[in-house]
Amino acid sequence: MYKYQIIIYWSEEDGLFIAEVPELPGCMADGATYEEAIRNAEVVISEWIETAKSSGREIPTPKGKLAYA
Repeated sequence: MYKYQIIIYWSEEDGLFIAEVPELPGCMADGATYEEAIRNAEVVISEWIETAKSSGREIPTPKGKLAYA
């Protein structure tokens, strides 16, 4: 289990919950329910990391809760 922050919100336009992983650029998923969005995000995080490893890209260390001004 990865420890990256996942931000989940409802998208009226898509009619789905959107799950974004801010520490992994472009990493996001969706789902019809909150729980499904989280499950899908966990899959996409794994795929993002696998792709980064195979491409030789740096994998960010999870920082946990992000501070916003």
